[in-house]
Amino acid sequence: MAPGHSPCASCKLLRRRCAKDCIFAPYFPSNEPHKFAIVHKVFGASNVSKMLQELHVHQRGDAVSSLVYEANARLRDPVYGCVGAISYLQKEVSQLQMQLAMAHAEILCIQMQQEPLGLAPTPAASSINGLVPVHPTCAGFSTEDILSRVSSDDMSHLHNITDHDHDQYFTSNSVIQYDNLKRESSSLWT
Repeated sequence: MAPGHSPCASCKLLRRRCAKDCIFAPYFPSNEPHKFAIVHKVFGASNVSKMLQELHVHQRGDAVSSLVYEANARLRDPVYGCVGAISYLQKEVSQLQMQLAMAHAEILCIQMQQEPLGLAPTPAASSINGLVPVHPTCAGFSTEDILSRVSSDDMSHLHNITDHDHDQYFTSNSVIQYDNLKRESSSLWT
């Protein structure tokens, strides 16, 4: 530490003299003591120091950012940490892919109906599992006609969905959990 400058957050918390070559100083400035406090509580200063020393200087900033995020996630969820958030988001992506596949199937159904008649689509009157509106006259097409036009990616998502998944994804709780996760994920970096 140069004369006249305050010690880094690490040295301040650990109550030691901040050396000129302190490995923590560039990543844990004195005006952000909470960052180091959280990382220290979860990983320990010695472990963080070892991790940073094993990395190239240009990688250390990203590593510290990741450690701060992981430490925040671990404090919020001591059992699963950031893995819980990742798992939830993966399920959310899967659910959205399934909805997209169903929407593509619906679009194809409407397009197939318009081809022979040359008509504009009419408002939907029924639904598939109460999720995606279905054109009322799509019932006139065979399953093979519709499936032959749906992409293989869309089909894999449609086949992989189960009733359990449907109930899990389409409850008001999942919307509430998603909103809470969005709020938490923005605060995990601070």
